[in-house]
Amino acid sequence: MDYRKCAQEIYDLVGKKENLVSAAHCATRLRLVTNDNSKVDMKKLEDVEGVKGVFSSNGQLQIIIGTGVVNKVYDEFLDISGMTAATKADVKAAAAAKQPLPFRMIKALGDVFVPILPAIVAAGLMMGLLEGMTKIWPDMANSGTYQILHLFSNAAFVFLPILIAVSAARVFGGNIFLGAVIGMIMVHTDLVNAWSVASMLEAGEKIPQASVWFGLYNINLTGYQGHVIPVIIAVWFMCFLEKKLHEKVPEMIDLFVTPLVTVLVTGYLTLTIFGPVFSTLEEWILIAVQWIIKIPYGLGAAVAGAIYPLTVVAGVHHMYNTVEARMLSTGKNTWMPIASSANFAQGAACFAVALKTKNQKFKTLALPSSLSAFLGITEPAIFGVNLRLIKPLVCGMIGGACGAAVGAMLGIGATAYGVTGLFGFLTCADFIWQYAIMLAVSFGVSFTLSWFLYHDKPEEEGEAAEESPALPEITCEPGKVYAPIKGNVIPSADIPDETFAAGVLGEGVGIEPEEGVVYAPFDGEISSTTETRHAIGISSPDGMELLIHVGVNTVAMEGDGFELFCAEGDQVKAGQKLMTFDIDKIKAAGYSTTTAVLVTNSDDYAELAINEGECEPLDCVITVSNGESAKETETVEA
Repeated sequence: MDYRKCAQEIYDLVGKKENLVSAAHCATRLRLVTNDNSKVDMKKLEDVEGVKGVFSSNGQLQIIIGTGVVNKVYDEFLDISGMTAATKADVKAAAAAKQPLPFRMIKALGDVFVPILPAIVAAGLMMGLLEGMTKIWPDMANSGTYQILHLFSNAAFVFLPILIAVSAARVFGGNIFLGAVIGMIMVHTDLVNAWSVASMLEAGEKIPQASVWFGLYNINLTGYQGHVIPVIIAVWFMCFLEKKLHEKVPEMIDLFVTPLVTVLVTGYLTLTIFGPVFSTLEEWILIAVQWIIKIPYGLGAAVAGAIYPLTVVAGVHHMYNTVEARMLSTGKNTWMPIASSANFAQGAACFAVALKTKNQKFKTLALPSSLSAFLGITEPAIFGVNLRLIKPLVCGMIGGACGAAVGAMLGIGATAYGVTGLFGFLTCADFIWQYAIMLAVSFGVSFTLSWFLYHDKPEEEGEAAEESPALPEITCEPGKVYAPIKGNVIPSADIPDETFAAGVLGEGVGIEPEEGVVYAPFDGEISSTTETRHAIGISSPDGMELLIHVGVNTVAMEGDGFELFCAEGDQVKAGQKLMTFDIDKIKAAGYSTTTAVLVTNSDDYAELAINEGECEPLDCVITVSNGESAKETETVEA
């Protein structure tokens, strides 16, 4: 093929350079990030000679070209567009950068807090356990053991700004040790501990002050223990300044000048501007949230509990960590009961589906997902079950609202954040029975509503009887591909499609299916899926790349009759169900059901042997190996 002609047509149809952000390629696909996907002519792209398919996933435009060809088209594409080569990681980062600013800011908050959650969770659980033990053995509070364990449980909260600063520096691309220094400055022992300010004012003591900016105004010399937003803003500025200095300062003196100027400028701005301004803003946010929670009869908390799952769906729920961390610095975390009620209610709705449905697929998915939600991890329940069925999601929102209202009226508070559900008992040691009542209300309302309002659809009831039996576990051998489908194996040259038959996408086999179920052909990672759900890419630990393409030209069915049970990045085991497809629908649409199973990097192997004839799932159908001779394709009669 004419690689340059193909690249030129792609370049024109994606909107040329003004619509391009980044470009990379993998073994079979061009991966592009565009400014506006609506400017891309998807239909005409699919008609370009050499292009085998086009789809959009996770903000990336992925154009399937094929092994051994894509790299040549990519080189021509870079030459035509004037762009520089990027990695797949660069493309993913560029896709994320296209999100609106508020979402990028919230994502940054999540990226900062998620790595330090284990430290906060460990400290909070330890604190809850200590409080529980002192209720059982009051004398323990006077023991040396208690003092030591209390020190352990308190450390993460005392030095929280340092933890946040290190994590933020990593997220914003700065030196994490310089970030740690900024965090240390904000909690330095020469500053009055923020938790001591209130008691000093009550005792009539004056807070030390310093004149700054040449006498323009004074600042209180107080630390920022328990603060979050000022630390993140300070470290963001530090990273920005450090990068600029690395660009401008000569390399000979960069090692000395950049760290010095970075710490000096950032530290002064932090104590004189960032700290005072953003700590005040943080106080206003905290006051607003506490005001909402304290609205009479728990109405504010009820609204928050109802919308909490929607923020999980939107992926912005990590923003609550900022509020919770600030609450802990001033007392109890009263937002935690709202989150716990919402999470527990979603688990209850999912549990109702698990018990009521006759669909084995939903039952096996819903039961463990509900148990996970009861322990505080709701994504499997929300995304796997409730959001797909809608009614359980709404019932869970109502149950979460009721439980949150009860929690607010009972004044429940926690000693940590990041811990909800049943584990919340450990962080609500002072409110055990109140917490139990709150969870009971959340569970009861959500479960009852879901039980009476959810009903299996007729087609779902029919699916229950059609579930495929579980396949036995096998030990995968390197270089072997096991049949992903039951049917008749034919050489790839006999697949009724010129592209597959010619080996453009790699050598392999075709399978004429007898059942509409696709299983994992070996242990590996899902490298790609299509929006039309008809094709899956999977990579093995030893580097084999496999394409499973169900039917010929089935992309035109736009997903009708196909259902995926995996996503890009999933780790799968041989025999795990990946997809179901409707054989009758494919035939009715006028397409061949012959499924291509191709080793897309077959050029990397000297020999490829296939086993023709009837096969059961997990029978060996392809064996690849390396040898000294040129690659041969050997057909072994079954």
